[in-house]
Amino acid sequence: MRIQPRQQILDIWSAMLSACYRDEKWHWDGVLAANSISDSEQLLCLLYPATEIESFALDRPESMSDDVWAVLEAFGGQAKIGITVLGLLEEYLERNTDPDGLPRFDAGSYLRASGDREPSPAQHHLEVVDGYSMSVTLCIAALGFARVFDRWARTERRKDISTRITTLNERMSARLTAAMTGLVRSFVVNTMSPRSPSGEVLVGMLNQSGQPDKVVAESVARSLERVRARLRNDVTLGRTTEAELDDEDLLFECGWSWGVVAGSDAVDFVPPEIGAGVGYADPRPYLYFTIIALDGINDVLSQRTRELDLLDDTQYRLAEALRIRWDITQRYWATVARFGTETWPLEDIPWRTSDGEESDYFSLLVSAVLIQELVARTASDDDLTRAIGIFDELARRGRIVRRPTRDDPAVALHHPGVRMSLRGSENVDGGGPRLDWIASDFATVLLKRSLQAARLSGNITARDRLMELAKEVMDHLDRRVITEGDAAGLWDVPGAVFGGSTTDEQRPSWYMTERVIECLVTADRTYREVPLRSPAMVVRAVELLNEAEHLLNQEMLNVSISDTSANRIALDGVEQQLARARQVVNVQPGTAFTLASAALIELDRLAYARLDATRST
Repeated sequence: MRIQPRQQILDIWSAMLSACYRDEKWHWDGVLAANSISDSEQLLCLLYPATEIESFALDRPESMSDDVWAVLEAFGGQAKIGITVLGLLEEYLERNTDPDGLPRFDAGSYLRASGDREPSPAQHHLEVVDGYSMSVTLCIAALGFARVFDRWARTERRKDISTRITTLNERMSARLTAAMTGLVRSFVVNTMSPRSPSGEVLVGMLNQSGQPDKVVAESVARSLERVRARLRNDVTLGRTTEAELDDEDLLFECGWSWGVVAGSDAVDFVPPEIGAGVGYADPRPYLYFTIIALDGINDVLSQRTRELDLLDDTQYRLAEALRIRWDITQRYWATVARFGTETWPLEDIPWRTSDGEESDYFSLLVSAVLIQELVARTASDDDLTRAIGIFDELARRGRIVRRPTRDDPAVALHHPGVRMSLRGSENVDGGGPRLDWIASDFATVLLKRSLQAARLSGNITARDRLMELAKEVMDHLDRRVITEGDAAGLWDVPGAVFGGSTTDEQRPSWYMTERVIECLVTADRTYREVPLRSPAMVVRAVELLNEAEHLLNQEMLNVSISDTSANRIALDGVEQQLARARQVVNVQPGTAFTLASAALIELDRLAYARLDATRST
């Protein structure tokens, strides 16, 4: 299907109000019991497009689009919509703040216990990187919304609204500080000997040319020399002591663990109840939580955050620490993904992590980090061409563009999802089973990164392939939309594609719906880019323009300035067409080509008519 961000986002908003807003009360539950992460995801479905896409803005009632107001009419008039959103943010803070005023980021119902045991009560309150990252994105969106909406309140002399916004800003800013601190303390560097089990797995994954392992390990060390130096010298805040980066014989990996790492240093410039909490996470990076953290940090570092001056002095210090980790992590994974001179390790699907686990999903996550890194820098055509091949292969292996077979193991990528063991979670106060995290966003990760790659591409053929793949993934996701009940129009019914017991699901998954919203916002950004231009098309358009302008000049020799005949009017129209074509020829050569072609047809008609009239006389 054609991806239509505006209409699809409006449809999701309409479905959200049907599912969540009844009797002027917001309902927070979905397919799983509500928790801090799902609350953030639910509000982001509404607030993320409203703060990232100008035409969806809810913070300027006087300029709200008619179709936006029509969809959200249940909230009230145009001004009331902003006030209702303000109330939802206040309710969100109440739901996710402890009685003593500390922000909560508990994962709750998103956590699964290994085996037959249930998570302990303390484990239900466990905080994970997903909670920090989603809260960072929501807090940034909420602070931006409040900043602009407050201008309207002051203009309208709504002191009551301004007072509420001031309180909201203070509480949302405190939550943002806590979430950013959690991300800083969840970053980890894991070192390993090349001869250790994890070192042998890493070397084996990177060795695509069959060289001796020692040669590969030394080459990896040289390739990552600058990354190692920056980790050693620049990453000081909240670090753990396990990483032995001074020993250059050791291999290493970096990224985000599933939560605050056991043994991580306190952040001494934030309140101790926020910056010195006990961590339990294993000091080893997880690809899933790494890409989730990178996405949240993107919002902290965004141009809109800077323009609205949303961060205070403490948050600027945390943002700088996160920016360093964001940059280093992308460089590390982009380097290992493309290591060597022949086949990329990333092209050797599936990717194997240092603990020996392998999955097509991990290949997709490494691809996502690579695309993220290419977004931050200038991507080469070769990088993107090879990335297209990887995306195509993953779409086939993930049964996005191929039908699943009976008992197909690839179905588990989508339902129930890829299960990741949260090592260290069994050590939470009071003990309990080791917990698992299940990631079921294979399709949305593929869609979002395909759209990002298409936005980067300077090659028309490459962009076309990426956009066609994105449409196929959107087709897949469209088949998984809930079709019955109050939540019709939201996600997720994987059984509609893969079969099984989930074909009649009528409760929304905010985990999946929020990720579709992210994809649609990415599609909007991609569409707003200037269309690619072919140098050959520019040349052809200029050739047609030159011919058409010359013929126009010839025809003008046969008419006078005062002539008001139909021929003169037609020639004036041709002149306007060619002027427009000349304006756009360097940015829209296809449009210029078409305009010049139409002008030539009209000029030929006039010339033939004049010739025919001459013959008649």
